[in-house]
Amino acid sequence: MQKAADQLCRHCVLGSGCAHYDTRPKTCRDFLCDWMKDPALDAAWNPLAAHMMLYSQGAQKTVLVDPAYPHIWQSAPYAGLLQDLAEKCEQEGGYLILFCGDEVRRIRSAKTERPPEVPTA
Repeated sequence: MQKAADQLCRHCVLGSGCAHYDTRPKTCRDFLCDWMKDPALDAAWNPLAAHMMLYSQGAQKTVLVDPAYPHIWQSAPYAGLLQDLAEKCEQEGGYLILFCGDEVRRIRSAKTERPPEVPTA
């Protein structure tokens, strides 16, 4: 594909999709985000509405957030649902990772969330 995983394809036309949809490569034809595969993810998770996309690689789940909406994942209903997904990933031996522009962070379940460090004097 000759592009970074978190970059738009050169054939992507904002607002309309792939300019080469009918002849797109097999990699593109085979890819389905979790919203397309998981019936538990409702319309709120449609990438066009959520401004983020979920996909799975084994026990790892990845969230790609649209940098134009950098805090969307922290708002309702997404924040709580992402913690639930993190818990499920952790139970299966995996983890949930979030990418937004240059920011990369692991989202942990409420059970494993570490409290903020308090500076010592």
